[in-house]
Amino acid sequence: MKLSLPALREMKRDGRPIVMITAYDHPSARIVDAAGVDLVLVGDSAANVVLGHESTVPATMDEMTMLTAAVNRGVENALVIGDLPFMSYQVSDAEAVANAGRLIKDGGADVVKLEGAGPSLERVRALVSAGIGVMGHIGLTPQTATALGGHKAQGRQADAARRLFLDAISLERAGCFALVLEAVPAPVATTISRRLAIPTIGIGSGPGTDGQVLVLHDMLGIPGDGREPRFVKRYAEIGELMGAAVAAYATEVRNHVYPAEEHTYTIPPEELEAFQNAVDAGSIEENTLADW
Repeated sequence: MKLSLPALREMKRDGRPIVMITAYDHPSARIVDAAGVDLVLVGDSAANVVLGHESTVPATMDEMTMLTAAVNRGVENALVIGDLPFMSYQVSDAEAVANAGRLIKDGGADVVKLEGAGPSLERVRALVSAGIGVMGHIGLTPQTATALGGHKAQGRQADAARRLFLDAISLERAGCFALVLEAVPAPVATTISRRLAIPTIGIGSGPGTDGQVLVLHDMLGIPGDGREPRFVKRYAEIGELMGAAVAAYATEVRNHVYPAEEHTYTIPPEELEAFQNAVDAGSIEENTLADW
């Protein structure tokens, strides 16, 4: 049964850590759901992790809808979060609601995520008023990383930390059901998490948040855009295994080892004989190709 938003809030009250994974396709979704994660985020980081772009900015609504639908088809228990890509919600409330609705109706997302506070507060209120659950995201916000001075920690000065604190409270009051804190100093993230009634999900923000999120490709060592933040922990080296497997396959094909007999299909001897006799007699070409 799908994890509900009230159940998520109950996890915070009970002090049970929330596990979130970012995944982008159906096979991955099936694996992480079976492993028992609580939340699956279909992040716009797909742009740089699996689509080959330099940043998250080029992700489109078409791409995010397609990826979210693929993930949703593989998930039975976890809550699926569709990420609103850059410029899909910034222009107006109406456009934000339309695009979020598309992620839910066509993509199958249970809820959506957007970045920032400030002007985004209006969007959160509009989405919540339309009956759409919203996860907020502050700290390092990749869609606007250039304006933040690049991919680096946020809130490392007192004034910046105070702004993050106020942004978090504002997003909670606007109606967000949860909040991602990315690349925020651990003590600041802990203070924010203790102040909020809604759950916080940390990424590079220390152990004091209510949950954690990592990108599946990062934690499994599957090569992406070459950037690996310091907060990533490798739980496996799947990329190396994949490379070794493909190299072994290529060697076997070139040495006529694969495919072997056990990898091929058979045909009854009498059927094979009839087929070969027809080929040798030229009857296949005469009776069929002439009609083309």
